[in-house]
Amino acid sequence: MQIHAAILWEQGQPLSVEPAELDAPGPGEVLVELKAAGVCHSDLHPARGDWPAKTPLVLGHEGAGIVREVGTSVSGVKAGDHVVLCWAPACGVCAPCREGRAVLCDRVEKVTFRNKLPSGAARLHARGQHVAQFLGTACFSEFVVVPEAGAIPVPADVPFEALATIGCAVVTGVGAVINAGQVPRGARVAVIGTGGVGLNVVQGATIAGCEQIIAIDLRPVPLAIAQQFGATDTIDASGDVPAAVRALTAGRGADFVFDTVGSPATLTTALASTRKGGAVVLTGLSRVDSQGSIAMFPFVMQEKRLIGSVYGSGQPARDIPRLVSLYQEGKLKLGELVSRTYRLDQVNDALAALAASDGARGVIRW
Repeated sequence: MQIHAAILWEQGQPLSVEPAELDAPGPGEVLVELKAAGVCHSDLHPARGDWPAKTPLVLGHEGAGIVREVGTSVSGVKAGDHVVLCWAPACGVCAPCREGRAVLCDRVEKVTFRNKLPSGAARLHARGQHVAQFLGTACFSEFVVVPEAGAIPVPADVPFEALATIGCAVVTGVGAVINAGQVPRGARVAVIGTGGVGLNVVQGATIAGCEQIIAIDLRPVPLAIAQQFGATDTIDASGDVPAAVRALTAGRGADFVFDTVGSPATLTTALASTRKGGAVVLTGLSRVDSQGSIAMFPFVMQEKRLIGSVYGSGQPARDIPRLVSLYQEGKLKLGELVSRTYRLDQVNDALAALAASDGARGVIRW
């Protein structure tokens, strides 16, 4: 079928919105008409060349839409279902999957992170070439073909704009608190970076019943938004952040510090802001060649912990419907995460706004 997609032909250059050809879904695959797609820093990194990527490539990995066609052997979804796309569809049989750690699925590492479908087929084509689907999703296009496990059914009465970011930013942020950190009720937490993921860490901490939630950012607008999402205190990151965190926590430091930025500087800040026996949960992704440093002696003597968390550290097929239920119960903000909406032909504007963002997220709507 003929569609329009935003194609990255060369890293560091604007995306080109142009006609493309999309094949019908094969066995175990589904065709989804996109209705909303979030614009995430994980799309910005390959677009700018921060991460290596083979082109041509269609970016976009946060999306929601309607199933229009299913391939043979598909039983979990049907035409007409509303779905949230999951860029890490687990195989269910490898060692991490059997351990309940679906986001570490061996197949995801071998296929999704190489921008391929599990079947190995190339379903998208333009200018006589195969076009790769970023993280196997390619949400910056009108229609996509994804594996059945990559389309999670959700209730039809939830607005697509609210669903747009749940498949990555929301599950990543909330899951970092609930699954990776296993933060107990009454804890004191700090969140470095209050963008899309950071705001959802704040929400996760609110849901977990944390006593104190300290939002840290360089920009005043994201800090103000963080307070709307449950932050009890804010810190301007241009100052001495560890000292400010200790001042707000009776001199001890936070029980948990969530670094959603992922730079060497923020990692150092996070560790220095954590109390003895506390933990740093790192969700932010920087350049692939970035190296952080740890002051090893106090790290050992104070028994601090450093925890990596990808995609919420849980099981997206389970966690995404649970998050939708929390939204329906009024316990999770989704629509409030969206501050800007764009058409597909404005995708480069959306990426530019993200790079200079003053908080919340941009969403492409059809």
